[in-house]
Amino acid sequence: MIRRFRRLRRCGHAPGTLSPEDQAVVDAFRAMLAALQHPEPWTPGSARDIAVRIGPFVERAQTRPGDDHGPDMIAVTLVHPDTLHAGAYLHGHQHGYTDRGWLRCETTKILGFWQPGYTALTHAAAGLPLPDDVGMEPAHYALCIEARKRDDSLDGYTLLRLGPYTQTRHAQPHYDRLTAALDGRETTLVPGHRVSVRFGPLDVSDHHLFTDPYQADPVALLDAAVAGVSAGP
Repeated sequence: MIRRFRRLRRCGHAPGTLSPEDQAVVDAFRAMLAALQHPEPWTPGSARDIAVRIGPFVERAQTRPGDDHGPDMIAVTLVHPDTLHAGAYLHGHQHGYTDRGWLRCETTKILGFWQPGYTALTHAAAGLPLPDDVGMEPAHYALCIEARKRDDSLDGYTLLRLGPYTQTRHAQPHYDRLTAALDGRETTLVPGHRVSVRFGPLDVSDHHLFTDPYQADPVALLDAAVAGVSAGP
């Protein structure tokens, strides 16, 4: 007993007490258990980060605005658990968090809103990189050609939706072509409206509304959409 007491005294702690490092481990474990036992249910449309399952791990994710309202699938990007803290980006880059882009996530994989207690369950906390296959497909991009009234209101409608594009660089040439085709014709194609091209994410819940951009010339698709409006019902 005397020898044991002396060993503890050398560590600078009284018998029965934990070092600050050990106490931090215990606190993290307790926070993890609390997060698992009392998850905060996810609410679609919220801007808060969420916790998603990837195999036996749990990761922090951010939802994409305007693309998080589907009942079965949403678009997310995986982020390092210490996001917003110094060094998180570098550590996240080393573990593969920064090069994933937007991904399609099944809502059944969502544990709830992100809590710090989940940190201990991440790949980063285990010193492991994210796997090449995280079980989520890329969330693609789209081009929307819209006709808006010229009275400074937001009234109008969408003429054509093109997508999906797997990368922004794939959509850019079509965006440039459509913009050039509209040059000088924005206010004449549809009477009383201004036609413009908008680049953005493809809403996964609205995928059935989009036309495959690789099946035809995008300018020809635009002309056909305008002709359809002009012809009426």
